Amino acid sequence: MKKKNQLGGHFDLPAKKEKIKELEKQLEDPTIWNNPSLGNKINSQFINLKKEVENYNKISNELTQFLELLSLSEDLELVNEIENNLNDINLVIADMELSSLLNRKYDANNCYLEIHPGAGGTESNDWAGMLLRMYELFCDKNNYSFEILNKQDGEEAGIKNALIKITGKYPYGYFKSEQGVHRLVRISPFDSGARRHTSFAAISIIPEIEDAKLETIKPEDIRVDVYRSSGKGGQGVNTTDSAVRITHLPTGIVVTCQNERSQIRNKETAMKILISKLEQIANKQKIEAISNLKTTKKIDFGSQIRNYTLEPYKLVKDVRTNYETSNTDAVLNGDILPFMEEYLRQ
Repeated sequence: MKKKNQLGGHFDLPAKKEKIKELEKQLEDPTIWNNPSLGNKINSQFINLKKEVENYNKISNELTQFLELLSLSEDLELVNEIENNLNDINLVIADMELSSLLNRKYDANNCYLEIHPGAGGTESNDWAGMLLRMYELFCDKNNYSFEILNKQDGEEAGIKNALIKITGKYPYGYFKSEQGVHRLVRISPFDSGARRHTSFAAISIIPEIEDAKLETIKPEDIRVDVYRSSGKGGQGVNTTDSAVRITHLPTGIVVTCQNERSQIRNKETAMKILISKLEQIANKQKIEAISNLKTTKKIDFGSQIRNYTLEPYKLVKDVRTNYETSNTDAVLNGDILPFMEEYLRQ
């Protein structure tokens, strides 16, 4: 049973300790490393949980000591010192509170991020490319791995679409806040009249589901197309039909992968992503979830989750949480963690 503690929140310490024992037992089984991906995932969960419990115990002990000192002393200098220490503890507690919110089914899973520009040609393609750069910079700053599985460049600028795999600490837990339409207002660098333009791009976030089964997809329900990879690539990538596009006929979901030289590897990755998407739909048990994942989702006025305004003033505002900042340059350079954290809190 969760009980109230001195930290001002709910921290299910017995359950976390029990989970640590369970993970430790799994890691002691040498066969777990026959599947390195699963072994690394369990090890990461084990390390994160241990750190949470250690931080909790440390803070709890410090608070107890501070209360005892305050009750025994009237020394103003000591009181000021304790106050400074409490400010530091508050920062740690805030981080722990966020971690406690990352407890949904797939929050600890790696995830796939898809970017699709809205109508508008070069303008929207360029905006999609800006978002791709923003997420890549965020990953660099926050120790996430960022792997481009598929990218189609725009004819003049930006991108027509992109598919990225993100790994690290609670990838889906953090990035799920980014799912939806992102709207940009700016003076267009492609307009000789220097007029203000509005562009849209849609972001889809899909958790990587390790235990999803291939049997969930009937062979007759998919169409597999292979073709030559486009864009930049190493020797062999662009000279063979290694790129794979899989279409799931009942839902219209399309997954494309051209990251590897091997057609087989690209097909395996594309199938894994498709299965994860279908599993996500099944778990939500909502018919509209299909349209949310399909690339034909409406991407225009009134559908956005976040506005990025560069003209006539500078402001980035999330319409779901009302969190905003005027430091648009910082946001576009990857400083989006506050938006993610505010989404988790609300």
